[in-house]
Amino acid sequence: MDITSILLLCLILFSVSALIQLSRGKQSRKLKNLQPPGPPGWPILGNFFDLGAAPHQTLHKLKPKYGPVLGLKLGSVNTVVIQSAMAASEFFKKHDHDFCDRKCPTVLTAHNYYQGTIAFGRYGKHWRMRRRICSTELLMNRQTNEAARLRRKCIDDMIRYIEEDAAAAQERGEEGKVNLARLLFLMSFNLVGNLVLSRDLLNSGSKDGKEFFDAMNDVMVWAGKPNLADFLPVSKWLDPQGIKRNMVRDMGRALEIVSNFVKERVDELKLAEEQETKDLLDALLEHTGEGKQGPDSISNQIVIIIILEMFFAGSETTSSTIEWAMAELLRKPDSMKKVKEEINRVTGPQRKVEESDIDNLPYLQAVIKETLRLHPVVPLLLPRNAMQDTDYMGYFIPKETQIFVNVWAIGRDPETWEQPLAFKPERFLGSKIDYKGQNFELLPFGSGRRICLGISLAHKVVHLGLATLLHSFDWELGNNICPETIDMNERVGITTRKLIPLEAIPKKRVMDAR
Repeated sequence: MDITSILLLCLILFSVSALIQLSRGKQSRKLKNLQPPGPPGWPILGNFFDLGAAPHQTLHKLKPKYGPVLGLKLGSVNTVVIQSAMAASEFFKKHDHDFCDRKCPTVLTAHNYYQGTIAFGRYGKHWRMRRRICSTELLMNRQTNEAARLRRKCIDDMIRYIEEDAAAAQERGEEGKVNLARLLFLMSFNLVGNLVLSRDLLNSGSKDGKEFFDAMNDVMVWAGKPNLADFLPVSKWLDPQGIKRNMVRDMGRALEIVSNFVKERVDELKLAEEQETKDLLDALLEHTGEGKQGPDSISNQIVIIIILEMFFAGSETTSSTIEWAMAELLRKPDSMKKVKEEINRVTGPQRKVEESDIDNLPYLQAVIKETLRLHPVVPLLLPRNAMQDTDYMGYFIPKETQIFVNVWAIGRDPETWEQPLAFKPERFLGSKIDYKGQNFELLPFGSGRRICLGISLAHKVVHLGLATLLHSFDWELGNNICPETIDMNERVGITTRKLIPLEAIPKKRVMDAR
């Protein structure tokens, strides 16, 4: 082969290579230009001020125009919102690992909370280790009978607090109303206290209980507010909305209460010659690392943050779900009658509801599912973070994009649900749809690697707690209130509680079997 032929061959190979690279470049640019549709944003700020006071509701209203996968620009942060069961299925089934990271929002850098959080922790070995310890101690190491006894005890205490509060109100010449939101929170808080610290922490008249309840509410509100500092890094140190300043104050109150509990246990461990690991706090304090390649032992400051997060997650979610369920049932007397009759048929009028009864109460289960469909406690779940550039449903999702799954919108999607705004537990009778992460039209606890850590515990507590409330009392709304006038507006933070806490009058109906 002469030199001319060699040069010609090289020229041909170079031309083919260049054409291939040019073609790939065009495809790559085309893919990068194909990002999810969304409303136009403002210069610099993007769509930040389009979110409104209740972002999950605002975003839901954009679905008819822009479809189930919504693209936003929040300041400098690329954001995607998933708003249909089909899009959620694609996300969790095919891309769970691509989007399993999370970034801690600026507000949770208060008191260095980001260093210990599991809910917002960056995906990696430290996060996996801490989640594994919490999951094992809260849900697996506890003997079944012991865990059931603790749930029964805390729910029985709640019934006693309800009776005492109602009696005290009547002695003051009032109707006998009780604040269900507060008493449900105390039940959930004490249950977490028993699982985490092996002790009751609060009672219905506790000053610390009221202070912690108020601090918890405030922390959840500040943590859930759209914060300009998250989307415009230059404003992080200015804190233009004052969100972090308020969080420093309110989280400080909550941390102080929890740190006192931890300090007491540390002092006990110093005095004890030998002590069996009995709860999550012991497991965290005694963790000594996982070998040369594993994370080191956990500092007391990180332990305090993890314990606080267990109270945030466990107390808020279960108590809020039961409160929403009671509110819906009080608005729908027919549904209230059906579920009470079912419970009475299974247990009889004289004995308590037990956890073993739950499988025989399909209408109660349907009430819980319908409540979680309409009122998921974390309506946008916690945002995921793209670990790499990803092709999702034909859209280019750049690395570091944050992803919200609007489970509130999915639960009200008319393409999935008939009469989506109506409270109709009957829709779940005979249905195999569940909320454990495999049915993407009902995802109140999320799915995949970041599914809620406490889903199993919440399932047991919500069913037994609601059934016990309904079986122990007949409930009335009181003078000048009818079912149609119950306020169902939301107080929006990371979680959604009722804006106006639910109050009702309990009328004892079951012989006390304690």
